[in-house]
Amino acid sequence: MKSEKLIFEKSQNNRKGVLPPEEQSFLTSPEKIFSQGLLRKHKLPLPCLSELDVIRHYTRLSQLNFSVDTHFYPLGSCTMKYNPKISEELSMLEEFKNIHPYQQEEDIQGILELMFNLEKILCEITGMHRFCLQPSAGAHGELTGMLIIGKYHRLKKHKKTKVLVPDSSHGTNPASASMCGYKVIEIKSNSEGLVDIDELNREMDDEVACLMLTNPNTLGLFEEKILDIKDIVHKKGGLLYYDGANLNALLGICKIRDMGFDVIHMNLHKTFSTPHGGGGPGAGPVGVTEELVEFLPVPLVEKNHNHFILNYKLKNSIGRVRSFYANIPVLVKAYSYILRLGKEGLKRVALYSVLNANYIREKLKSYYNVASPKPCMHEVVFSAIKQKQQGVSALDIAKKLIDEGIHPPTIYFPLIVQEALMIEPTETENKETLDYFIEIMIKIAKEAETSPENFKNYPKNTPVSRLDETQAARNPILKWQSPPLGD
Repeated sequence: MKSEKLIFEKSQNNRKGVLPPEEQSFLTSPEKIFSQGLLRKHKLPLPCLSELDVIRHYTRLSQLNFSVDTHFYPLGSCTMKYNPKISEELSMLEEFKNIHPYQQEEDIQGILELMFNLEKILCEITGMHRFCLQPSAGAHGELTGMLIIGKYHRLKKHKKTKVLVPDSSHGTNPASASMCGYKVIEIKSNSEGLVDIDELNREMDDEVACLMLTNPNTLGLFEEKILDIKDIVHKKGGLLYYDGANLNALLGICKIRDMGFDVIHMNLHKTFSTPHGGGGPGAGPVGVTEELVEFLPVPLVEKNHNHFILNYKLKNSIGRVRSFYANIPVLVKAYSYILRLGKEGLKRVALYSVLNANYIREKLKSYYNVASPKPCMHEVVFSAIKQKQQGVSALDIAKKLIDEGIHPPTIYFPLIVQEALMIEPTETENKETLDYFIEIMIKIAKEAETSPENFKNYPKNTPVSRLDETQAARNPILKWQSPPLGD
């Protein structure tokens, strides 16, 4: 594939995209407006191009990107689903886009009603008593949940110093617990990839504040002994925290509260229609049982007759966790997505995501090692250890997939699986796409057996081939030195 030149390399002397009118003297003759002390001594080394040159340059760059709109995007644990464009359109309506958080309550009744209704829906889906919609991301929700748990134990005068985290957890779990001052204790997985109940019993004592758990876990497996886990934690005065990253596997199937969880954060940007990736935008609402409602961040939206109000008067609130109310556009997208799907539609999200992942698992289990003997839920984790023994790593497979027009899955996570390939097809992909992916993965496995030396040269069909990632990490070029440009 032909490489697109840098915009500086396309520059031509005296070429312009805009010619300002003479009367705009601050552009053509800035010395007439500004004092010498404010003027640059040298011209900025900006590229000189026509408007058409610029448009075509950035259009070509956009066409080089992998995106969920253009390619299969099976990132595991990220729920990188296709998102209906109508949700984007609704979030950009003037009535949502132009409201301001300093407006009076009576002037924003519409968005307050939406937030009120969304909270009720999230409570119905999870079984929790109340939700705070403020947190801006999953990790932000984790931190909020851990702050609630910490204040609850302090008020009860419980001496809690530790938090238990499975060895397959998301990295933000131990980070959030540590930020709240807890010592993190790792709980090993058993041979099936589930929480080792014997180890949990050994580590669980009166100083454990909570167990942070993702269910299904990062191996895509449902914790079958979740009720036993709940009893072990609760009998010692601990709480059970639910990481909602994998919630789309359970929608309409079971409620989080019924499994015994006390606190949950949900990733609206993963489960309910907001494009995820590139750092945002996101929303990580936190839900709690009735006993913990008084600790939620304020304000909460409540209904007083036919009027919606912001309640700042929670007795033991941990206070605000962000400015104003929430990441409103993400809430609008989630609300519209849920209403359009309805109860049965949300259930189909779970059923199709589980079906798609297990279809891939069954088709590829003869070519790649499966991380667990159990059927998976919404994502399947393979190990490329067999290919590694032939000289082809998980990274090599990821690079080859780029040449085939497929975004690589998550690799080397979870950490407990050697040469991990974590694949989440999501509920939105059709059988034809899955079959194409399966076909390519089988072709890669066969090529790894016959021609493993090929893989060090992939990808070939991209503007830049295999990069030296170690060199890039150790000696990054943090500042671009543009070539000298003419006037």
